[in-house]
Amino acid sequence: MPLTVLKQLPKTFRTIGLGASIVALSACATPANNPNSNSDIRSAQNQSQSKAKSYNESELVYAISTHLGVTSESAATAIERLFRERGRPVGYITGQEGSGAMIVGARYGQGTLWMKDGTTKKVYWQGPSVGFDGGADVSKVFTLVYGLDNPDYIYQRFPGVDGSAYLVAGMAINYQRANGITLAPVRSGVGVRLGANVNYISITRKRSLIPL
Repeated sequence: MPLTVLKQLPKTFRTIGLGASIVALSACATPANNPNSNSDIRSAQNQSQSKAKSYNESELVYAISTHLGVTSESAATAIERLFRERGRPVGYITGQEGSGAMIVGARYGQGTLWMKDGTTKKVYWQGPSVGFDGGADVSKVFTLVYGLDNPDYIYQRFPGVDGSAYLVAGMAINYQRANGITLAPVRSGVGVRLGANVNYISITRKRSLIPL
């Protein structure tokens, strides 16, 4: 979203939107617990050119159903399609996000990157939100990560891939891609609506109030 558009919004709207989103996220923040910590772990090569370890289907079905609160059958259906299209991910992000948009606004999120090799990173993301969002809804999101050889490369802007969004088993999935790294956020419930108008997100090491 051009910065000029944000500046043209009434100051009260911008303050309400940003404040509501940040407060809601802080109130709903959960401890960074890996939903796969008790599952059976095994190594494999991913689809990229590297030999990074990757997650298998069983691990991700368990992780998604645990984090998003969906049935194992629904999670398995989503994972089957993701594996068919993208193969095995080298990591995933568990987190929550909110949108305080009023026709034009912003979305904010926070979570933890879990790499298959055991590396973890705290991540924050923000980006413009244009469409039918309203209020300060907060939902959980589970993001599969592909092609990430160095965890520090997660901190960059990821544009949405046009025409990549689809619904499967009641969950919304879309792709975001930058410099050979692909993110596949999976959302359910209210998150399906919140993710319907994502055009890009910027992942950062620290929380930022500027959705650009």
